[in-house]
Amino acid sequence: MKRPEPMQVVKQRRDGVLRTLVDAVPYIRFLGIQFERRGDELTAIMPFKEELIGNPILPALHGGATAAFLEVTAIISLSWGSIWEEMESGGLDVENLDRDHLPRLPKTIDFTVDYLRSGLPRDAYARARINRAGRRYASVHVEGWQDNRARLYAQATGHFVMPKREG
Repeated sequence: MKRPEPMQVVKQRRDGVLRTLVDAVPYIRFLGIQFERRGDELTAIMPFKEELIGNPILPALHGGATAAFLEVTAIISLSWGSIWEEMESGGLDVENLDRDHLPRLPKTIDFTVDYLRSGLPRDAYARARINRAGRRYASVHVEGWQDNRARLYAQATGHFVMPKREG
């Protein structure tokens, strides 16, 4: 009888796969976006950088940086959902996983952002809720906040074409 893997090994494997997924996209690295994982739930973090300010008079985060942050959160969350299934079932070769062997990312069909208040010059957080993720199409809602999870500074809804799965 095969013994279950120690939880630390499972966590390291999951964190390694997530890191590989995120590091494979140069724009995510450019914005400095990071992902914190709790089980299969992801929270995106965009640490504040001066370069993200769009209006220096207020000062406020640039709307483009906010939109990109929310879109990246949606795409990585969708990818993580499909990778999670493959990883947990043993269908993903995590030992040899690199940017050339990752599943392709979903492609954006449309993405609508609601700017609810100015983004302040501080860290931003976001979480995606996947409303539907089928074989071909996905619908995602993303919420972004800074100091208080209940006071969103932006939210978005996006629709995506899911990549074809192998096999």
